Amino acid sequence: MFRSILALVFGVAIAIPTFGAQPQKADDGQDKKLDIRSSVGDLHMGNDADAKKAGLPLYPGARLRHDDENSSAFNLGVLTEAFGVKLVIAKYDSDDAPDKIISYYRERLKKYGKVLECHTREHGGDSHAEVSDDEHSKELKCEGDNTGPVTELKVGTEDNQHAVAIEPKEGHSGSTFALVYVHTRGKQGDI
Repeated sequence: MFRSILALVFGVAIAIPTFGAQPQKADDGQDKKLDIRSSVGDLHMGNDADAKKAGLPLYPGARLRHDDENSSAFNLGVLTEAFGVKLVIAKYDSDDAPDKIISYYRERLKKYGKVLECHTREHGGDSHAEVSDDEHSKELKCEGDNTGPVTELKVGTEDNQHAVAIEPKEGHSGSTFALVYVHTRGKQGDI
């Protein structure tokens, strides 16, 4: 879902002059972020993502996931005159079964529109989002053969979506889940 967005954003991040760059790092290593403001555009990258920034409540008792492979929280924003991208990803662990979390988030996502339920083999499946100047964004759909242990709940359009990916923990009881918010825009529109 995020590969094409990340490639675009990192390309822009390299192109934006670093005037006004403000790297900020806590002594304990918790919140790390980079804010760049310039005449070309603004960039924010950090590990300061959470459920609230993804536009959703946190499932009761969930804990921020700690894994060595990649960050459990990612918050990215790029705003220029030509386009804008906002991407928030926060990963959590829960002792509850996937069905309980699916039910909880299916209800919470309804405030954003019709909830689509898809099944994939891994988080992020084959979905994607593109920056577009179209007034009418493309509808979300399930990709691939729609089978697998990961349940993805999605709502919105390709350029403005909220998603929750839930899967059973391997070898343990409980679940892991990711809360995702993606908003892109072309020349027109706000983020």
